[in-house]
Amino acid sequence: MVQLGNKWKVSAVGDAAKRPQRDLERVKSELKQSRERCGKLEILTKLSHLLNSSLDFAYVKKEAITAATELLDCEASSLLLKDERGKLFFEVALGEKGEIVKRFRLKMGEGIAGWVAMHDEPLIVLKAQEDPRFFKDIDQAAGFITKDIICLPLRIKNTIIGVIQGINKRTGEFTHDDLDLFQSLADQIAIALDNARLYEELNEMARQLVDGLSEAIEKRDSYAGGHPQRVLHICMAIAKYLPLSPEDKRQLSLAAILHDIGKVGIADQILTKDGRLTVEELEIIREHPRIGATIVGNIKQLRPIIPGIKYHHEHYDGSGYPEGLHGEEIPLIARIIAVADTYDAIIHERSYHRGVSKGEAVAEITENTGTQFDPKIVTVFAQALDNGDI
Repeated sequence: MVQLGNKWKVSAVGDAAKRPQRDLERVKSELKQSRERCGKLEILTKLSHLLNSSLDFAYVKKEAITAATELLDCEASSLLLKDERGKLFFEVALGEKGEIVKRFRLKMGEGIAGWVAMHDEPLIVLKAQEDPRFFKDIDQAAGFITKDIICLPLRIKNTIIGVIQGINKRTGEFTHDDLDLFQSLADQIAIALDNARLYEELNEMARQLVDGLSEAIEKRDSYAGGHPQRVLHICMAIAKYLPLSPEDKRQLSLAAILHDIGKVGIADQILTKDGRLTVEELEIIREHPRIGATIVGNIKQLRPIIPGIKYHHEHYDGSGYPEGLHGEEIPLIARIIAVADTYDAIIHERSYHRGVSKGEAVAEITENTGTQFDPKIVTVFAQALDNGDI
């Protein structure tokens, strides 16, 4: 009994000696897990900011997939959205076989993604090849082996718009912690996609409105046939060589096609006069930039393009109209439109002048560099011409 008691005592002492070491290892493990979770939360915060930094639909879709892959540390990710028939299509698929995958469409309930979309439930599948819901045709076509999947529904106001999934965890396997983080990201992605979609629809509506207004100009002015579209083309060719953001280019395109919208407020006998205008008539014509700015100012979404419309007849040396702005006081989009507008006007025949060759037009614009036109824009214009963009 004593011996047994001594053995028990030795064992107890041994356990007591090992306990601090086990506690230390447990604390280290917990600290490591906490650091990893904090790191993922930092990634999630950064990715959420990126997703909400743009309203460009294509950019948001691509960033959504990049974000999912980075956050989950997986081999590939994909975003599937519902089409008008209720099928899921691969809007974006990130990975070596992305383009092959994008050819497939899944019915609701078909595959892991279809199951998630139909049941509105997140899913982790650790052995995808053994799961009866797994759709093997995609792997066979892509020559890819799906090992595990984490898939979440994307919702907007309780409506499923699609799913997002991560495939093949690089280290370990997908966990419920991954699911929680991925859910936070999926919520951000759904909001960003919806905002971008709404913005795209507004842009399309604005574009249709612009096209209608542009057509109204052409119907009023028989000499304007195709002029707004040609000015748009020249402006975008120039913009190609300037450090403009996508939004800058969008505003330039709208201002270019509407730069003469104010002419709808000019009397027909002046606007369509066959011959040179009198001084008084010329003064009336010179009101069209102000009239155009007023018209566009009534449409909230088009107000940012007012400077391009109002000031495209200002001269770099301050001798233009309507306000006599000088140099870089003239908004950049107006300086671009000024070159494009003049070039197109002088190479096409009007009642008051004959059309000239492109070479003559370039010579005239070059001659007026620094007086009528911004030298930097003329240089870029010449570059676009030389490269065949105009």
